[in-house]
Amino acid sequence: MGLLAATRFSGRMTERTMPARGAPAALLAAAAGLVQACALAWPGSGAPLWWLQILSLAVLAALVHQAPRPRSAALTAWVFATAWLAGTFWWLFTSLHTYGGLAAPLAVAAVLGLAVFLGAYYALAGALYRAWAPEGRLGGAAFFAGAWLLAELARNTLWTGFPWGAGGYAHTDGPLAPLAPLAGVYGIGYAAAFLAMALARLRPADARSARAWLLVVLLVLGLGGAWLALERAEAGAERPPLTLALLQGNIPQDEKFQPGTGVPTALRWYAQQLAQADAALVVAPETALPLLPQQLPPGYLEAIARRYASGAQAALVGIPLGDLESGYTNSVLGFAPGAGARYRYDKHHLVPFGEFVPPLFRWFTELLDIPLGDFGRGPLGQPSFAWQGERIAPNICYEDLFGDEIAAHFLRPDTAPTVLLNLSNIGWFGTGVAIDQHLQISRMRALEFQRPMVRATNTGATAVIDHRGVVTHSLPRATRAVLHAQVRGRGGAATPFAWWAARWRLLPLWSLGALCVLGALLARRARA
Repeated sequence: MGLLAATRFSGRMTERTMPARGAPAALLAAAAGLVQACALAWPGSGAPLWWLQILSLAVLAALVHQAPRPRSAALTAWVFATAWLAGTFWWLFTSLHTYGGLAAPLAVAAVLGLAVFLGAYYALAGALYRAWAPEGRLGGAAFFAGAWLLAELARNTLWTGFPWGAGGYAHTDGPLAPLAPLAGVYGIGYAAAFLAMALARLRPADARSARAWLLVVLLVLGLGGAWLALERAEAGAERPPLTLALLQGNIPQDEKFQPGTGVPTALRWYAQQLAQADAALVVAPETALPLLPQQLPPGYLEAIARRYASGAQAALVGIPLGDLESGYTNSVLGFAPGAGARYRYDKHHLVPFGEFVPPLFRWFTELLDIPLGDFGRGPLGQPSFAWQGERIAPNICYEDLFGDEIAAHFLRPDTAPTVLLNLSNIGWFGTGVAIDQHLQISRMRALEFQRPMVRATNTGATAVIDHRGVVTHSLPRATRAVLHAQVRGRGGAATPFAWWAARWRLLPLWSLGALCVLGALLARRARA
């Protein structure tokens, strides 16, 4: 139904359509940007809507294509991106104002300022398209997709990266999902941008074009072939199930670090659950224990170690580590029978302002009433937690946005993870759409690596996702409960995405985007 609506809409959005200019174009671009934000996780259901993401981007593509000048195309793309990004991560207002104590007008300005800054990448993409795109429709679609891909990659990489809400996350359930193990979320974004511009430049006569239908058939066959190849490659890769107890403490964020309320509640509840759990692996989320080991009650950590020193159970617990001299880390401690030393994972990709203060921004953090950290970074590709034949690779909070960094675990087949594990506390952002968006991010990582992703969180979404990106178990958000579940690890060869991203990070996609833009520019100059 959604695809039919998109096709009907595109029939009216042809190259002969009179271009919208000025305020009407800006309003239409802003509306399309907000729709793009909703497509990533529809408010209420949290479901991604792949067709709506392509359709909303096609509206922008039409506006950019019809823009009279590169400058107007840039402005139109900037308005779209600002609305899209602000509509995606508006919940930052909650952390800044509700929990950080920042005045509401300043919190709104901060969120909008971030969206405007990041939107500049897409403004440049719009200007490049209008200035240099080839006249041919397929060449123009490839150029637009390449420029859009470069903007997405820049947002992922520059200034430590903040790629939350990338367009590819709308496609965890869509027909482009088979591209995830091949090209990752940004490869899907490239394909979606190509389709959006192709849709924007569709003409009624194309419905009778044999060439157009041939391209559609080839696309369908290619996606189907990719999916069938992956299905055959994973035959026999299934492993025995591992039983889980995922602890969701639901400690209110405004109490979490308060010594008279949230801290004693967390210490008491997590200690009780760690002592009573009967699953093979027990997981407590990011900073479940909100104190440094030396600040814990005497014998607290030692009691957990004794509990898991023998038997057939192990535990992974989120806790800050370190001291003033050596520095601090946002970490995970692992306890298992027979282990010579406690397992430790230190978060590598830190959150600006929350876990480190960027240069020249100390003045901004001093306005906030948030227990900020100045943490050290762990290395990429840290060893997995080995337990009951599985290699479990933790990542903390929004580290799972960076698939190219998770890929560092897949350099060697004999040490590659069989299970991915995310430990999070996004209670800073309320219990709404941020949780849904984060769940889609974890689902995409499962698709990219063809490994299950287990999530243990403070407020949600605590869940188990299988290697196909399907949520098999979950807890209601904002509840204090334990999720009893099973996960089946996946072995076998790394996916193509895992293989090349482990060696070259996102360089192949940077090269693809640059090739689309520079190739068209060189061809244009050759014709001149």
